Amino acid sequence: MEHSGSTRVQQFIGDPLTGAAPVERSKLEEIFRDIQADLRFDHQLNGCLNCGICTATCPSAHYYDYSPREIVQLLWTENLEGIYDAMQEKIWACAQCYTCAARCPFGNSPGGLVMLMRETAIKHGMESAKNVLRPFSRVMLKLISTGNQLSPDMISRDAFPDWGPNISKVDAPLATLRKAIPVPTLHTTKTAWEVNLKTSVELYTIWEETGVLESLKAVDPNLFDVIRDIMDEKREEYSDWQEEQEEEDDD
Repeated sequence: MEHSGSTRVQQFIGDPLTGAAPVERSKLEEIFRDIQADLRFDHQLNGCLNCGICTATCPSAHYYDYSPREIVQLLWTENLEGIYDAMQEKIWACAQCYTCAARCPFGNSPGGLVMLMRETAIKHGMESAKNVLRPFSRVMLKLISTGNQLSPDMISRDAFPDWGPNISKVDAPLATLRKAIPVPTLHTTKTAWEVNLKTSVELYTIWEETGVLESLKAVDPNLFDVIRDIMDEKREEYSDWQEEQEEEDDD
C-alpha cells in the first residue's frame, strides 16, 4: 500500500488487508464529483486547521456519532470511502443550525457541506435518504400539491409523539378556532393558507425544472406518481380556466 506525501488527497481505496472496495471506485468518484460540482462547494470549503471548534460548538455532536470536523476533513482530503460512509447515516444528524459556519476560523461551512451531501444522497437514491424522508411523505405531498408545508389537521398525537402533553391541545375544535382568525384564507383546517391555482402550477413547474421532482422520484417513486397525477389535473384545470378567460375577453 502506497501513501503519497505530496498531496492531501487520499489515494488508497479499499480494505487495507484484502484490497477490496465496498463500493466501486467509479461510483465513489461520481458521488464526490456531484458534491464538488455544486457552485456552493468552493465557498463552503476553504481548508481545515483541524482545530475542532466546529465540533466543540455543535449541538448534534454532543448527542450523536457526528462531527462537523470529520465531514470537512473527509471532503478536504477527498476520502471517497469516508464520504460515502458518512452519507449512510452521519450527515442526517446535523441540525442545520450553522453554528459551525459562524465559528470556523477558516470560513468553512460544515453545515452547508452536509446539505450538499444530503442532496447528493437523494439524487443517487441512497437508502439512508429514503429512510430519513419516508416519515415526511405526507408533508411533502401537502407542500407540492397545495403549496403548504403543514396544516392544522396534520397535527396529531400519532404524528408528533415527542411533543409530550402539549399535543393534547390539538383536541380543541380547530375548525371553530380557525374561524376566529381575522384573515379569511386561514379559516380552513386542510391547509395553512389558500394557494390559488396559478401559483400552485407555477410552483410545481419550478420544482419540475429545477430537478426537485426527479430527486423525489429517486427516493419515493410512489409519492412521485401521486403528485404527478394531482398536478396533471391542476394543469388541465388551469388550462381550462385560461381558455374560459380568453373566451370571455373575446366576447
